[in-house]
Amino acid sequence: MTALNTAISLLRHFEEAWRAHERRGRSALAERIRELMEEVQLPSDAEFLRRRPREISVGQAQRVLIALALLHRPALIVADEPTSALDPVTQSQIVDLLRRLNRRHGMTLLYISHDLISVIQICDRVAVLHDGAIVENLPVGQLSEAHHAASQALLRALPVPPETLLSFRDNAIAEELQEISDYS
Repeated sequence: MTALNTAISLLRHFEEAWRAHERRGRSALAERIRELMEEVQLPSDAEFLRRRPREISVGQAQRVLIALALLHRPALIVADEPTSALDPVTQSQIVDLLRRLNRRHGMTLLYISHDLISVIQICDRVAVLHDGAIVENLPVGQLSEAHHAASQALLRALPVPPETLLSFRDNAIAEELQEISDYS
């Protein structure tokens, strides 16, 4: 919630970001907001966009931030602890949303998190940091082969083996790819 300015409306957030980086006018912005809000599964009507950040849920705020990040179609999105302070259902929805947007738009997603479950669900590669340095870097499918003590500690904290989580992820990805091909 601290990433949004509580003194201005959601629409104003988009307007300021648009004005800073885009030359096209208000009608182009309105169309882009409509597209983005649909993608992040939020309403794009004037009533919703007039709200201030304190008038929406934390999950909605996270979706607004994702839409703002996508406003100018970047090649790279950095998501730093995007599921912290969210309830488990909303966490899962945000992870699914980021994974779907990543695949649909072909953008690179640098996902930073202490939550190994969400990392396994969304990432292709995992870099484990210890004392500010990368101590292990491997494909997510080889996570159970990790050797460093920090990696091992993360693995021990999982409620199920990483292979179980990977099977759920792979099924979800197959469904998303089918959905994308149906959408095209």
